[in-house]
Order: sequence, then structure tokens, then C-alpha cells
Amino acid sequence: MTPSDASGNRWSDLDRPPLNAAALRRGLLRPDALWTSVDVVPRTGSTNSDLVASGGAEGAVLVAEEQSAGRGRLDRTWSAPPRSGLFFSVLLTPGPGVPAERWGWLPLLAGVATAAAISRAAGIDTALKWPNDLLVTVGDEERKAGGILAERTGDSVVVGIGLNVSLRADELPVPGAGSLALAGAKVLDRDPLLRAVLRSLEEWYGEWRRAGGDPVLCRLQEAYAIGCATLGRSVRAELPGGRELVGEAVAVDGDGRLVLATAAGVQEPVGAGDIVHLRPAGS
Repeated sequence: MTPSDASGNRWSDLDRPPLNAAALRRGLLRPDALWTSVDVVPRTGSTNSDLVASGGAEGAVLVAEEQSAGRGRLDRTWSAPPRSGLFFSVLLTPGPGVPAERWGWLPLLAGVATAAAISRAAGIDTALKWPNDLLVTVGDEERKAGGILAERTGDSVVVGIGLNVSLRADELPVPGAGSLALAGAKVLDRDPLLRAVLRSLEEWYGEWRRAGGDPVLCRLQEAYAIGCATLGRSVRAELPGGRELVGEAVAVDGDGRLVLATAAGVQEPVGAGDIVHLRPAGS
């Protein structure tokens, strides 16, 4: 084994260079900025778990080159090769100006911010699958390339974002997954991609907070609906206890819930915490 192939060597894969923490701090940390710290670690279990345990200040950003126990909704786990994606969490404290009942918009806000930033910075089409997935097009197929997990901790919310950047077909965790590389992204350099996402998130979060968390006033509800691939499709919501709800996804309501129009002529909202899976109706 040569030194460049040694396990843990930061330059072992020259196609996947490490993030430049110093440059990220120079580009993101300003006196008037939301972001107050940016830390990059070579490996951790979960950036969300680490930030939840840290008790840090608002605006803390924790990035991992590799996650061994990355988590999604309902404690689903996933992993990816080192430096093959962006795996990071941010700590947000909306404050008394935003009612707690509107905090549920934060994962959807993160989805809008991430999709918009990646679309601009990487030059590819992106879409959102309600409630927390980022979709890209590989060939003529929509595939999940990222996910978002928000967790409340005291008066704050930790928002974790995972995004597959350079994963190759033989590295995908499941056949239906995707990556920016497979979608034909023009930019795979993770430094500018991460800066773009964090700047977009700072902008959307600032507008949302200035609007008191009102998703209509800050146009978040409108932006999410425009970018949501789920709307207009017939879906099957799998609920706890083996129950199902089938209908056409017609709207995202003021609480961030997906509204389904059923065959019985009833519109029923379902919250992200209420579903186990959301699938196409015929699957």
C-alpha cells in the first residue's frame, strides 16, 4: 500500500479534495452575517447529533467530510464515501418573533434554499419531494440526491442537510438514488457549492424571520409550491399502524402540510410527522 492509498489520508482520492475550512470561514463569517462559526471535521457519527449536544450559539455550522451514522426522518440511516458529498448541520434560533407553531417550516425552507442554490451553482434542474427530499434528473428519471432533517433542541432548531455530490453509479446506497455528478452538474467543487447553499439559507431564513415566520408574507409557501414535484401527482401516504391515504397532492397548506384530494371528494392534510412513506399511488 502506498502512502497516498493509506486509510484516512486526506489526499487519498484526488478527485475528492478536502474542504478548505479557512476559505469557507473567510467567505461566510462577517460581522452582520447569520453564520457565527464554521467547523469542518474529518469524520463523525452525525453532525445533527453533535450540534444538538453542543449547546452552541445560533449560526454555528458543522460540516463532516464523512458521516458514519447519518440520519434521516424516523431514524433512517445512510452513509456515503468520504468527501463524496456535503454533510452538514446548522443551528438556528428563530427567537420570540416567530411563533413556535411556524417552526415546522424550517425543513421546507432549507429545501427551497438548497434547491435554489444548487440549481444556480451547479447548473442543473432540481426539485423537491415533500417533505424533505431534494430531487435531480438522471437520464429521464427523478432521483433523490439529498435530504433534510430538522430537530428541535430547547429554543433552537438544528437543521441537517445531506447532499450527494460526486457519487458514481457503483457507489449509490440504493439504485434509485442520485448525485449531482450523475445529473450532469457543471460544478462538483464542494467549496463553492457549500457557500452557495449557506448564503441561500441565510437569505431565506432572514426573510422568513423578518416576516414573523409567515410563509405567505415571505413568499416561502409560494416558492415551495413552485419547486415541489409532489404537487399534481397521485400519491399514497403510508401512515402509522398500516393505514393509507391515497389522493392527488393539491397543495401545501399554511402549516407546511401536504393536502391530498381523495376519491371521496375530501381534502385531507397530512403532516411530515404523520407519514412513514410517501409513494406514487400506483407503486
